[in-house]
Amino acid sequence: MRLTPEPHTMPTLGDVNRLYEFLRRHPTGVDGFWAFVMLFTSFMAIALPPQSAYEGPEWGGLLASGLLAVVVMLRRRWPTRMLLLAIVTGLFQLAADVPPLPANFGFLVIIFTIASGPERRPSRLALLMSLTAPTVAALRWPEESDAESPANAVAGVVFLTIAFCLAWVLGDSLRTRRAYYAELEQRAHRLEQERETQARMAVAAERARIARELHDVVAHNVSVMVVQADGAAYVLDTAPEQTRTALRTISGTGRQALTEMRRLLGVLRSEDGSATAQDYVPQPGVEELADLVDQVRDAGLPVDFRIAGTPRPLPSGVELTAYRIVQEALTNSRKHGGPDVGATVTLEYGTDALTVLAEDDGRGAQRDLYEERGADGLGQGLIGMRERVGMVGGILLAGPRPGGGFRISATLPLAGTE
Repeated sequence: MRLTPEPHTMPTLGDVNRLYEFLRRHPTGVDGFWAFVMLFTSFMAIALPPQSAYEGPEWGGLLASGLLAVVVMLRRRWPTRMLLLAIVTGLFQLAADVPPLPANFGFLVIIFTIASGPERRPSRLALLMSLTAPTVAALRWPEESDAESPANAVAGVVFLTIAFCLAWVLGDSLRTRRAYYAELEQRAHRLEQERETQARMAVAAERARIARELHDVVAHNVSVMVVQADGAAYVLDTAPEQTRTALRTISGTGRQALTEMRRLLGVLRSEDGSATAQDYVPQPGVEELADLVDQVRDAGLPVDFRIAGTPRPLPSGVELTAYRIVQEALTNSRKHGGPDVGATVTLEYGTDALTVLAEDDGRGAQRDLYEERGADGLGQGLIGMRERVGMVGGILLAGPRPGGGFRISATLPLAGTE
């Protein structure tokens, strides 16, 4: 039987990434491993004479090495406390005459850790420690340096000072980079929130515009249909021809309302979002006001329609706003004016504004019907007027007319509109 050896498998990039992620999730374990290595090398330097050059007390060396191992192992969990423990350990070495050991590498580690943290006071303390520790150590244990060459001793102190300061600089650079990345993440988060807010505002504005159009279309046409239906029922037996005329008006108005509603609902059913209300909604203007007035007159409301000034082309937004204001005003006159109400509509072309004045001589509307949202909280007519006028930068005044009736006045600026 022939056995074939299994092929040797090399670690893949995925294995390396998994190992890296494992180490990132367990930082204390990684620091604990290096603390053990540092403690073990210090123990070997202390406990293996005569090869060892250590001349200090063994108990002091072991204690200082153990404390510095704790500093390295817990430096990420409690960095400020470990910095204070490192300073206490250094003072203990000076007092107990414990010369430098391999465990003193922990000073570099804690300085780097503190400098990379967000707190600035401990970082300044670590920088002061970096500048003074090598000099203090050289003065306390001059035998550790080359006493025969003062220049070499000075060079050694300078080298250690540079090493300590370099650890601090690297840590501070890491802190700056982390702060920069954190700022980028916060900025990206803010931009994302702003985009979501703008999207919600755009959706809300589009829904409000669709709601205004639906209200104008439905309220006016249904009002005409109701008036015609009531009139047809009243004269059904006595005037068949008037009944047939009223029914034809109801039929035509209903078809017109259905057509406009289908166009509006097309916006809501658009899947790609490319269509807007402007694409579907019919855009009547001041030229269609005559037809609107005739329709209202046929429904039984006497309307006096006047034009002041010289008519001229107007921006489409102003034309649509003027039409909807007149439409809503006449609808309200039929609904709230009472019997024998008459209405007057005036368009005044000014130099820089179009003034729309609609008033009636009826009983007017109660205050709770034209303030807020009406008595039932569902009134939309005047709210839609104010929104439309506000969109073109105009001014709307609505309220009871002196002497009875109701008045709606809108000033629509022409300068700067498109």
